[in-house]
Amino acid sequence: MAPVVHSTHRVFVTGATGFVGRSIIHALRTEGYTVRCLVRRGSERDLHGFGAIERVEGDVMAPDSLAPAISGCDTAIHLVGIIREYPSRRVTFDRVHVDGTVNVLAAAAGAGVRRFLHMSALGTRPGARSRYHQTKWAAEEAVRDSALPWTIFRPSIIYGRGDEFVSMLAGMVRRLPVVPVIGDGTHRVQPIPVEQVADGFVRAIDAPAAIKQTFEVGGPDAVSIVQLLDEIGAALGRRRVLKAHVPLGLMRVMSRLFHRVPSFPITPDQLLMLEENSTCDPTAFFTTLGLTPIPLAAGLRRTLG
Repeated sequence: MAPVVHSTHRVFVTGATGFVGRSIIHALRTEGYTVRCLVRRGSERDLHGFGAIERVEGDVMAPDSLAPAISGCDTAIHLVGIIREYPSRRVTFDRVHVDGTVNVLAAAAGAGVRRFLHMSALGTRPGARSRYHQTKWAAEEAVRDSALPWTIFRPSIIYGRGDEFVSMLAGMVRRLPVVPVIGDGTHRVQPIPVEQVADGFVRAIDAPAAIKQTFEVGGPDAVSIVQLLDEIGAALGRRRVLKAHVPLGLMRVMSRLFHRVPSFPITPDQLLMLEENSTCDPTAFFTTLGLTPIPLAAGLRRTLG
């Protein structure tokens, strides 16, 4: 049975139907919070199995839908983001990351929300090369400029059952005799289990030391993509993972030609991000929020085993 200590504290969650969102809902419910999820029409089915959570219809791109949705909430957790644009559907980094965040901030301020937790991304900074990171920075600036007591999280790769990246790599390791790697595979990442990210968000709600802090979030192990494939192989019981390197220049040309084809696996903007490391010093995240880092090998065994 969930604790009741937080039962009168209502938490509003955007992006609730996503991979991280579902894990945060679970963590909130475990701690006894009342959870209200913003859902777009037709996406309610993605939250089946969560029991007594509130579902309200709305969209971060529809400001008029947000005020009634967030009314009566004490904390807002804003998770909505995209990794790929679909301009024909008006799904762009500017609209989703920047305009969407501004809309949620306005609704939260109008509702008297007392805490605002914002999901950003590692690599977000002024002058970033990718549009993804540029718009994430603009969203962060909007959060920092607000009068709300905010906390920003910038994670590296988040993994767990149902994630998009590590699960994709694991699928290739399972099915393919040789796994393709873009470029030389030396790009470094710092994967962290989704449960730890979720616990960090939930603990930040009642942590005064987290207010007006930007946490860079990653696991204790920074590895290259080649090393990550080897770690995944070990977790799956493979003695060796064979790899074939695809020249980065070829992928640049291909991505420019086919990036508007939804089935093409990578865009020019994503390639720019692949040329940068996604690593950090996560000490402040773990110490401030009272979390113990989980080694990558152990986390992968638990996820993939």
